[in-house]
This record gives sequence, structure tokens and C-alpha cells, in this order.
Amino acid sequence: MPMDITKMPNLDKFDIAILKCLQEDARATNVEIAEKVNLSPSPCLRRIKRLEDDGIIKGRVTLLDAGRINVGLTAFIALRTTEHSASWLEQFSNAVRDIPEIIGVYRMTGDVDYLLQAVIPDVAAYDRLYQRLIGRITLADVSSSFVMQEIKATTVLPLD
Repeated sequence: MPMDITKMPNLDKFDIAILKCLQEDARATNVEIAEKVNLSPSPCLRRIKRLEDDGIIKGRVTLLDAGRINVGLTAFIALRTTEHSASWLEQFSNAVRDIPEIIGVYRMTGDVDYLLQAVIPDVAAYDRLYQRLIGRITLADVSSSFVMQEIKATTVLPLD
């Protein structure tokens, strides 16, 4: 759920430094973070807890090498639909949530209604994903592009 800008907490230089540390390495200990941001461990831990409670820190994850676990092909799937009802959107949301290869789903402006990001081992696996998708939801048009080279991919959000 998006944060109401009027309720956005005021982040100071310590909060920003903590967030930068955690984005670089979520495994860093509180003591390591405190040392990097020039705070003692107790206030650092309280700040991290507040950032979590405020929803700024949504979670901590481990990033995997997609190629090493056999999902090294990324596809961006552009969808168009002729239906824009709440019931269709609910059906669509349920359909894409249940397909683990789909790792991102975005409602778009412009010519494309939805953009999906999927990771699969190869084109044959993409075709199986495509068949599952169109078997679950009615779509007007599906157009896919495959990533040939990843030039930049990051989970680090800008804090400046």
C-alpha cells in the first residue's frame, strides 16, 4: 500500500545512512551498521525498528543468481485487454499471483495495459508459461520480449 506523503516520516542523515547500509547488505549486523553510520548500537537498532514499523523497510531478502538456478532468461510480457472491470482485474491478479515464474506485474499507462516480468530457463518454458496465462485469463493481445543482455539491474533505491 502506498505511503501517504503527508504521513511520511522525516528521515535524517542517520536514517538515510542506515537505509543505504541495509540496501547494500541486508546481512549486516546492527553493530556493523552502527559503526558505519557513527551511532552506538542501541540508537541504531531503535532507528531500524522505527523504519520497519513505519513501513520504509518492507523486508530483507537474499538475491539469487538466476542463471545458476536455471531461470536465466528474462521475459517482459506486454498485455492488452478489452476488459477493465473490477472482476476481471481480480481474476487477472489471482492468475498472475499463482504463476511463480512471473516476478513482477505492473499496470501501465499508454498502449500496454499490463507489463509482466518473468524468469524462465528457456523459450520452451516461456511457451508453457504463456499457455498457462492465456488459459486463466482473457487477453486482447500478448507481446513478449526477451532480455539479451542485462546492463543494469538493482534493488537499491535512490535516497538522495
